[in-house]
Amino acid sequence: MNHSYPLAIVLMLLFSCEQKSTNSPKPDDSSLRDRIAQLEKENQEKDSMLNSSLEFYNQIRTNLEAIELKQREIRVRTSDPEQTESDKDWILSQINYINYLRVENSKKVTQLSKQLNVKDKKISELETMMYDLIQNIDAKELQIAEFQQELSSLNHSYSRLFDAYREKDDLAETLKDEINTAYYSYGTEKELIKNNVIEQKKGFIGISKSIRIAGDFNEKYFSKIDMREDNEIFVEGSKPLIVTDHPSDSYTLVPIGKNTKIRIKDPHKFWKVSKYLVVIVK
Repeated sequence: MNHSYPLAIVLMLLFSCEQKSTNSPKPDDSSLRDRIAQLEKENQEKDSMLNSSLEFYNQIRTNLEAIELKQREIRVRTSDPEQTESDKDWILSQINYINYLRVENSKKVTQLSKQLNVKDKKISELETMMYDLIQNIDAKELQIAEFQQELSSLNHSYSRLFDAYREKDDLAETLKDEINTAYYSYGTEKELIKNNVIEQKKGFIGISKSIRIAGDFNEKYFSKIDMREDNEIFVEGSKPLIVTDHPSDSYTLVPIGKNTKIRIKDPHKFWKVSKYLVVIVK
């Protein structure tokens, strides 16, 4: 998959913009080349990240399918009223293998989560895939809990293996907390620039300026919230301007005197593109 921009198209766009802006200073050729090179580098890095993330995603999906298969095989073997010791040993080994796959999935999801949390290389489609993946893992864990109860009535040693896994694996809950953690920061434009939360950037050909979250922003100037529980964010100040990307139909701004409350109507949609919210106030 290649998202890089053909140089000819980029140069045509730049030339077109220059023709329309005759009163604007002509951008230096070297700066154009640097910008094009930067675009190509960013897209190559995103391609690499995308391929790596999809590999983790596919491995996790494969493991979930393998767990499903093992559950069916164990059900067939345990339905035999004349189980031998060899059958029981096989069942125990398969339960251990299911637990192994669960641990591997936890590790891979953690690695995938770290990749997706790179601040300047967010890919919204992967964020959505990650959210769906966690939903699938949660559903599978519920199935395994029911499966454990089913096996427990046949042999307590089967159930104890699942208990042993649960005692040693706190990673799943920790991971859910990490995935559902979001951050927000607000203040005046001057305050946020001073504290390295936002920065002013020149437009694509150096004509206009835009405000965006700083490339290496100051994480200490952000407050942490739980996306599952915190659907309202209070900010002190008027005329709020949301700098980060959040779909306009996923929230409403509620004036409270001279201050504002951001009411999040659809948390998944609101935080889909960015888990960092930055608001400029007057």
